[in-house]
Amino acid sequence: MEADYIIVGSGSAGSVLANRLSQSGKHRVVVLEAGGTDARFYVHLPLGYGKLFYDPRVNWLYRTEPDAGLAGSADHWPRGKILGGSSSINAMVYIRGHRADYDEWGQAASGWGWDQVLPAFRAMEDNEAGADDYRGKGGPLFISENRRGLHWLVEDYIAAAGEAGLPYTPDFNGKTQEGAGNYQMTIKGGRRNSAARAFLRPAMGRKNLQVITKAMVTRVLFEGTKAVGVEYQRGGQTLRLKAAEVILAGGAINSPQLLQLSGIGPGGVLQDMGVPVLVDNPNVGDHLNDHQGINYTWRMKVATYNGILRPWWGKAWVALHYALLRGGPLAKSINHAGGFFRTSPDLDRPNMQLYFQAFSTLLPKPGERPLLTPDPFQGLSIGLSNCRPTSRGHIRLQSPDPLQHPKIVANAFSTQHDVDEMLLAVKFLRKIASQPSFSRWIEEELRPGPQVHSDDDLIADFRARSGTVYHPSCTCRMGADPATSVLDARLRVRGVQGLRVCDASAFPNLIAGNTNAPSMMMGWRGADLILEDAR
Repeated sequence: MEADYIIVGSGSAGSVLANRLSQSGKHRVVVLEAGGTDARFYVHLPLGYGKLFYDPRVNWLYRTEPDAGLAGSADHWPRGKILGGSSSINAMVYIRGHRADYDEWGQAASGWGWDQVLPAFRAMEDNEAGADDYRGKGGPLFISENRRGLHWLVEDYIAAAGEAGLPYTPDFNGKTQEGAGNYQMTIKGGRRNSAARAFLRPAMGRKNLQVITKAMVTRVLFEGTKAVGVEYQRGGQTLRLKAAEVILAGGAINSPQLLQLSGIGPGGVLQDMGVPVLVDNPNVGDHLNDHQGINYTWRMKVATYNGILRPWWGKAWVALHYALLRGGPLAKSINHAGGFFRTSPDLDRPNMQLYFQAFSTLLPKPGERPLLTPDPFQGLSIGLSNCRPTSRGHIRLQSPDPLQHPKIVANAFSTQHDVDEMLLAVKFLRKIASQPSFSRWIEEELRPGPQVHSDDDLIADFRARSGTVYHPSCTCRMGADPATSVLDARLRVRGVQGLRVCDASAFPNLIAGNTNAPSMMMGWRGADLILEDAR
């Protein structure tokens, strides 16, 4: 064998796996990444990720099928094609999810409950706020407390949320998730702290770790039902690499696609594509779950970041501030603050997430998300997304050509439950905006506008304007029941040997919050399981 472990993908989970599996020096680890280097200015500039939103050099640029739930539109799904994967192009919000989410994981897959995953979170973290019963300190992943340099309107947003009945919460990753407050960020020293920066690059000097970029894996190689390596394309050549174990960490789209290309998936679909069926498992690519979000936007009476980020002199000032002090708007995410709330007091935990943005981007700019050149007026947005949607989509091959994107069917808002709770959520968002602490600064609501007020109009609006908040998951989910899962609780692909999946596709269900943190935790805990099985 040429390696002990092949890791396909260097994203949030893959980077952690590479670090931990190579740490002892006993195992030869090879990482195959379809994208290139993360040594790019806009990758490391926190607010610069708007420039990466439509950049094919670092982004897979997926599109869903036209979706009736989104008024017939085809949604844009950016995913990282670069060292660090989507952690190199995301909004850097660090949220673990509610502890009850993981208790549900533990019911689906033994060993993944809150009491099992909390030690993994704490071990990998170096939280600026310090250690406590929930936070970790001294781990490889620095997490910014994000309390300095925020726009002053953040305080009034938090106050307005309190007036609307949503109290202040100092730490969404602590004892209580519900409430409004600042978001912790994967930002360090004014630069993006991606999984590649925190985990992969510190390990790349090890002699037993090799990272190969521009390596597009096209299928897993088998001898019988034993995975023995992979085939990949690089520099116009088709190459093969053998290993004792193969670990897919390509994410919720790439991992099920690669399984299907390798003969593991819905038998009828594979036969239609001319792919020999090795394991007929209809769950591969199924159970696709994602958060759907929408922004409400206002014209403000006071200065937002629009006024400093758009004009040339403002750009010069923030650039100088960043160059000299690694501070200012460029050193922050679009989401300074946010929160979690329940649309009904009968719920046992929050089912909606908020995002406070001290600027607005209603006017699109071709080829990018115009975060660095926002609207030519003083605008501000507050977004929200559902935490536990019941709508489910799927991912299927639409060609046996591995270079062709798979078919993504999101099925957004395809259940009445999701429609009903989103309707309640947008009404609560307006309730926050109407409170004295915030409404005093509003000149007018721009999106959707005061003319949109009936239930039917509000539903039509969020169907027309909502879209992914970039958290696709569960397409190779683990579980105890072979009839409804792809993996067992040790992340092993059912029906074969020597093959695992360790990324967001393995989630049994979608957590409440951003998925970068649980994906990194998946890599950390997955490495524990792999090393235990190697003993």
